[in-house]
Amino acid sequence: MVTNPASGLGRASAVAAVAAERLRARGVEVVEVRTDSAAESVRQVRHSIACRRPDAVVSVGGDGLMNVLLPAVAQTGVPLALVPAGSGNDLARVFDIPTKNTVAAADIVLDGRTRTIDLGRLESAESGSAPMWFATVVGTGFDARVTLRANEMEWPKGRSRYTAAAVAELSHKCHAPYRVTMSDASTEGLRNPGVGSAVRADAVMVAVGNTSTYGGGMLICPDAIPDDGLLDLTVVGELSRFEMMRLLPVLAAGKPTTHPKVVQFRASEITVSAPGTPVTADGEPAGMLPITIRSVPAALTVLAPAGRW
Repeated sequence: MVTNPASGLGRASAVAAVAAERLRARGVEVVEVRTDSAAESVRQVRHSIACRRPDAVVSVGGDGLMNVLLPAVAQTGVPLALVPAGSGNDLARVFDIPTKNTVAAADIVLDGRTRTIDLGRLESAESGSAPMWFATVVGTGFDARVTLRANEMEWPKGRSRYTAAAVAELSHKCHAPYRVTMSDASTEGLRNPGVGSAVRADAVMVAVGNTSTYGGGMLICPDAIPDDGLLDLTVVGELSRFEMMRLLPVLAAGKPTTHPKVVQFRASEITVSAPGTPVTADGEPAGMLPITIRSVPAALTVLAPAGRW
């Protein structure tokens, strides 16, 4: 069981105590991992998987901690269980894992069923850094700036932080000249399909989703399916501040949009570039554009409620 004490503005430690107590009461041997760095958490989990092969790795935190653990659990077959204690918990929402009932979430470790989903693999064309796994959404442009700002805010709590951060970011220039190219591009089954396998446009943001939501339920890639071997791409074209103020509440409410400047694509590999544009993955900083993102099918095993999804 890996805990990020900072998740949920410090709520994770209390959540972890409840979850550990519940699992031990049901006869589970729980090995707790609490470290001062993401790298050390990954090292310890990797060592455990190599030496003891645990029945599951339990992440007590939010999407940030889940993302930290992906290098340790991806492509190992060891299930990742989620006990939500973060602000967004978007991957937990995919599987209907309770976000406000710790005991029920902990019970899924024993009572749930394994599900295999894809992961995304992000590579920076310029930084030379190692590739980065992600499970939910890569944001670029406006949405990345909003996420980075929200991560630094202590108030308000929960999803309201993203709304407050978005309002603050509206005071800055929002759009950038994007260039997007796609391999195996498709628009089948999408609500606002684009055209072709390349996009050149001034855009407010471009999001790439393995799942449909980020920021605690903001529906940015509404048709994304986490086990189809493809990534969904949403391009939000150049909008005025007034148009952005009308669009943001729709996304924040988890509703799909039919705005004519919002178009969607689906592809197995996507390259995105725009000068001076930041990137986030699962809500974590991921450098600057340009990037190339690939879908890696069946890369992660998760524990989900039995009979759901």
